[in-house]
Amino acid sequence: MAGAIHAEGLVKTFGDVRALDGVDLDVPEGTVFGLLGPNGAGKTTAVRVLTTLIRPDSGRAEIAGIDVLTRPDEVRRSIGLSGQFAAVDEYLTGRENLEMVGQLYQLTRRDAKRRAGELLDRFALAEAGDRTAKTYSGGMRRRLDLAAALVVSPPVMFMDEPTTGLDPRNRQALWDVIEELVGGGTTLLLSTQYLEEADHLADSIAVVDRGRVIARGTSDELKTQTGGDVVELVVHDRADLGTAEEVLRRIGDGDTTLVEHTRKLGVPVSGGAKSLAEAIRELDGRGVEIDDIGLRRPTLDDVFISLTGHSADDMEISKDSTRAAARRTPQGDGGADGNASGTEKGEDAQ
Repeated sequence: MAGAIHAEGLVKTFGDVRALDGVDLDVPEGTVFGLLGPNGAGKTTAVRVLTTLIRPDSGRAEIAGIDVLTRPDEVRRSIGLSGQFAAVDEYLTGRENLEMVGQLYQLTRRDAKRRAGELLDRFALAEAGDRTAKTYSGGMRRRLDLAAALVVSPPVMFMDEPTTGLDPRNRQALWDVIEELVGGGTTLLLSTQYLEEADHLADSIAVVDRGRVIARGTSDELKTQTGGDVVELVVHDRADLGTAEEVLRRIGDGDTTLVEHTRKLGVPVSGGAKSLAEAIRELDGRGVEIDDIGLRRPTLDDVFISLTGHSADDMEISKDSTRAAARRTPQGDGGADGNASGTEKGEDAQ
């Protein structure tokens, strides 16, 4: 096996739900790998298998050349993990949470205190550092959890939807931290629902849907698969919708879309800015008044509609159905140490 993260044929089921269905991954050292998919796609299950929290039903994986199934303790010493939900002790202060994590990683008390102070500053938690975590907002808890994952800098990091619940300023701050880590040689697997996040951070992306990898490539390559750029416009007068649609059909490379009540039309194009300029000239020449017009890249929904035929929000595997499936699964096939609870399994398939 090659690469910092490598997986072959990972399969994991929870009752009737097949959360992973033959997943293969290969992540080179010192890169960011984006695992992109909606809720229920299997991203968190894949992360938990790779971080030794649960065992797959079949398949194998290695982290930094260490077998996940036969040497889980060694894997845990080589990785860092920020899970989908903040895991902090509510009765400790933010500072105490970080110092505790540092000492669990066998830092000296002095180094743990120093590192906690650095991370509280970096994640804009210095003023709240001596308050108990139960007084923190959801976003503050998320930042504290992310800080805890960075107390040490292991060679391989896993972040499961790390920016969920963060405001734009804190999201950008986390992106800066990630770029610093990778610049220092860390390999990162990042699971996310946000194409913008994967676009900004990931060197390569795997799109996951219903437990399978359905597409791979860079962000630009995935966008190209959905039809490239899209010209979108809003006509001023509803009576001009037909004329505008005719113009877009002539310049476009696919079916036009029409939202009649908002007077909005769109069409995929291959000519980029040239196609936009051509549309503007034709519409102006035919006397169509435009309230808004522009060229945009595909969105997450565009990618999923193109690849799967459904939107990112239109998933058959819901959280409730997955949890129900987990409750039907015997407890004996739990984590790598055999003690994963049914509740934990229910979250895995999200």
